[in-house]
Amino acid sequence: MAVRIGFIGTGGIAQHHMNQLIQIEDTKIVCGYDTSSEALLKASKRFEFTPYDDLDRMLDSEALDCVYICVPPFAHGEIEKKVIERNLPFLVEKPIGIDLNTVKEILTLIEKKGIVVSVGYHWRYMETTKEARELISPEKIGMILGYWMGGLPMVPWWRRKEQSGGQFVEQTTHIVDLARFIVGDIEEVYALFDRRLVFDVDGMNVPDVGTVSLKFKNGVIGNISNTCALNFGYTVGLHIYGRNIVIEILGNKLVINEQGKRIEKQARLNPSLEEDKIFINAVKTKDPSCILSTYRDAAKTLAVTLSAWDSVAKNSAVKVPEI
Repeated sequence: MAVRIGFIGTGGIAQHHMNQLIQIEDTKIVCGYDTSSEALLKASKRFEFTPYDDLDRMLDSEALDCVYICVPPFAHGEIEKKVIERNLPFLVEKPIGIDLNTVKEILTLIEKKGIVVSVGYHWRYMETTKEARELISPEKIGMILGYWMGGLPMVPWWRRKEQSGGQFVEQTTHIVDLARFIVGDIEEVYALFDRRLVFDVDGMNVPDVGTVSLKFKNGVIGNISNTCALNFGYTVGLHIYGRNIVIEILGNKLVINEQGKRIEKQARLNPSLEEDKIFINAVKTKDPSCILSTYRDAAKTLAVTLSAWDSVAKNSAVKVPEI
């Protein structure tokens, strides 16, 4: 029997998952819901699923095995509660919200019911990440430096702090999560955000530059910086510094630097496809043990990125809330 899948949100990232799901044996995209009729109709025609303009009607009408939640950060909350009420496993795209109290409430519901949930931090599934974790253990790391340097996504909600949380929350979250995955939990942050260069975009109120210093619970220190002010995509990555090694994770490329030696390795697997395969298998088997990003783990990453805003407001270092 094919795993029957519904989509909540049918825009760009949803269609990215749809493209991969049609490559996975025994899966069927059955239906989709979106507040944008244009996005919904376009996706439903392309992937041949039933479109719905009412979420409750979709969830109550279709016999689904799982759903994908692919909505902007501000839209999380009630959607997850409706899915949990129906005991449906789900994969939810990052970030999982912009309000930590709502996320904690959802986490409690998920864990109380034991629902299978995966969060879309696909960098965890990269071959480069796996090898980096094998090359150096957290106690051998001195510091990390991360960055996401590029342009401004032009979807309207991304440009509004109250809807996206800004670049560090919505986009650079991948680097924060990757650092947590390799090093461990973060206990303290000090952030500086500003708007320096982009003043020609209507309706924008997010910073275009930012830098965040981090203190990990195990003593490792680091910094993750970002900008969305460039007129082109530039570079994204994480550097890990040990005593005798520097490891660079640059998307699907791994660079290993040792004294007198530099090795570059290219990943072959598609991490997003691996993420989807593992989630679908977890739905089939009811065994989430191979899922690398749980909802609780994603909540810890969100706590770090939201704490950066708290630091900006207080102009001081702040402790990251426990999850």
